[in-house]
Amino acid sequence: MARRRKGRAVSGWLVVDKPAGITSTAVVNKVRWAFDAQKAGHAGTLDPDATGVLAVALGEATKTVPYITDALKAYDFTVRFGAATKTDDAEGEVTKTSDLRPSDAQIVEALQGFVGEIEQVPPAFSAVKVDGERAYALARAGEETELAARPLWVESLLLTDRPDADHAQLEMVCGKGGYVRSIARDLGEALGCHGHVLRLRRTWSGPFVAEDGIGLQVLDDEAKSPDLDRFLRPLEEGLADLPQVTCPDASLAKLRNGNPAMVIVPGGTQIDYGDEVWASHEGRAVAVGRLMGGEIHPARVFVNG
Repeated sequence: MARRRKGRAVSGWLVVDKPAGITSTAVVNKVRWAFDAQKAGHAGTLDPDATGVLAVALGEATKTVPYITDALKAYDFTVRFGAATKTDDAEGEVTKTSDLRPSDAQIVEALQGFVGEIEQVPPAFSAVKVDGERAYALARAGEETELAARPLWVESLLLTDRPDADHAQLEMVCGKGGYVRSIARDLGEALGCHGHVLRLRRTWSGPFVAEDGIGLQVLDDEAKSPDLDRFLRPLEEGLADLPQVTCPDASLAKLRNGNPAMVIVPGGTQIDYGDEVWASHEGRAVAVGRLMGGEIHPARVFVNG
């Protein structure tokens, strides 16, 4: 007999406005504890000193995590010019310095080279794995590692403020796997003055925005209370970027058992053969899968859908 999970079978998304000084994993653990949830996970790590949107999925919503992880995200951050650091942020040891400071026009021109499909080398202190080990663990041990460049889609990268010659405030919208610290590092190199991240905030991630997030104090104050559930958002919000089809009554049992079944495509909706979609019944998610010949072939089925 399978061991029963401890905790409540609660499902949904919680948007946390993460403060600085705590890891993403620690936030997820706190959320799981506060809700007494059986299962929890997050969609996109934030550095410990970063703030902003950390979308935490509970229960069945964890099945929608990949769709938020793959969604566009926006970051507001400040670059400090004149110094490169080992960690590419203000916490690391300074490795290079420069007295050169770029003009606003030079920054704007340089930013154009970081928009679109770019290649980005992750920071040495990152969670990227090298021969099975985390890069940050190797870096802390003093080992030199050469990380491979990775493709990144940058939708936009704008200069939004220039408080003084030493600092520039930027806003970036990018896809999965973007490292803001790498952007700051590479921008400083492109400008010939070195640079690192001084402050970083994720303002939105897919459908979730920082202004809707709750703080950790709320979790502490209302932990284990039924009132905390009012902050949960439907798991269906994690599927916002996928086309929605409708599961008729006759197909419900088949889909819930993981079998292909006929669905109804809303009029005017353009869905190509083989596209990934999600099926709903009375507004609740039933399954995610590929639409082929009027049938959805499920890859994920929602138990409480």
